[in-house]
Amino acid sequence: MVGKLDQADWTRRGDLAALVRALGADNIRWVGGAVRDTLLSAPVNDVDAATPFHPDQIMRLLKDAGIRTVPTGIDHGTITALLDGGPVEVTTLRRDIATDGRRATVAFAKEWREDAARRDFTINALFAHPETLEISDYFGGLRDLKARRVRFIGDARERIHEDHLRILRYYRFQARFGAELDEAAEEACADLAETMKGLSRERVAAEMLAILGLPDPAPTIARMHRRGVLQVILPETTPAQIASLKALIMHEQTLDIEPTALRRLSALLPAIPNVAEAAAARLRLSRKQRAHLSCVAARTDADAGRPRSLAYEEGIDVARDRLLLAGAPLDALNGWKAPQLPLKGGEIVQRGLATGPEVARLLQTVEAQWVEEGFPDRARVEVILDELSSS
Repeated sequence: MVGKLDQADWTRRGDLAALVRALGADNIRWVGGAVRDTLLSAPVNDVDAATPFHPDQIMRLLKDAGIRTVPTGIDHGTITALLDGGPVEVTTLRRDIATDGRRATVAFAKEWREDAARRDFTINALFAHPETLEISDYFGGLRDLKARRVRFIGDARERIHEDHLRILRYYRFQARFGAELDEAAEEACADLAETMKGLSRERVAAEMLAILGLPDPAPTIARMHRRGVLQVILPETTPAQIASLKALIMHEQTLDIEPTALRRLSALLPAIPNVAEAAAARLRLSRKQRAHLSCVAARTDADAGRPRSLAYEEGIDVARDRLLLAGAPLDALNGWKAPQLPLKGGEIVQRGLATGPEVARLLQTVEAQWVEEGFPDRARVEVILDELSSS
């Protein structure tokens, strides 16, 4: 199937034209997401390029053209060109010579087809000439793109054995672009799901969060669970949690709330703090992310009735997520800023009401009642203080 890349705005960038001049139009091709997304009329965020030149040649040619470079992945053939319109990764054509499911040993190649053959999916192996914009499609990627089908290049099982993370990448791309399921890919992912246990947890977490951050990953997540794939990563997730994710997404869409992957991960975990903490630790999430998941997992049925108190106690972000998971409105938090208790410990001491640790305990008790009453003014706080100190 022959195709041509649309004249998207990014293809007209002057800094990209300078990059092409430096390497020569016959020695560079646009590849990957920029080509795929342009064909789908989707926004293009990053532009990647491939070339038969070796990294040292790339750096020399770009230096001669006055283009700054950074050897971001030089061991694997990648040089980043620092252009006015944004960085562009320029990677030497490669072929795999050894794989173990976690990493690949590569050698530089000369043929575009060799490089395309080592990529994961047909829709990611489309090369575009920088001047003619003609597309080189070696494995039926244009046909799959038209059908909205995510298909492995070659044998699906073989490609997964090369890199087990491709299971999650398949589901991410399927959730983003797919309409027509590829049964060979579905069966291979299900049969080889256990191989993901040998992957870096950070890589697994990054892919899972990328899936959950998509507009509506619920159908894909449900299919991953039915196929036994999700259980390898999140054994805590049950059909009830998947239903919770679906409800959360619908609620986000109703309120026009920007989704966050961490909130959606919370929906897939039981509302039990230590279970959420254990799952977060297993995925090697950051301390901040772990604390957030644990606090969101402490949600109760009472949350919906005390939105501002919840936000004061746990922070706006945690409160928002707990309310969204409860299917509650967020009106009470819109534009609201947590107030400060209009009372200091020193004032209690000056009034002779308490000393030492008693000051802190009394102040905490006053604050708790102040929050419970909806943050009344100082006059009411003084009454609360008098009532508590005289009791």
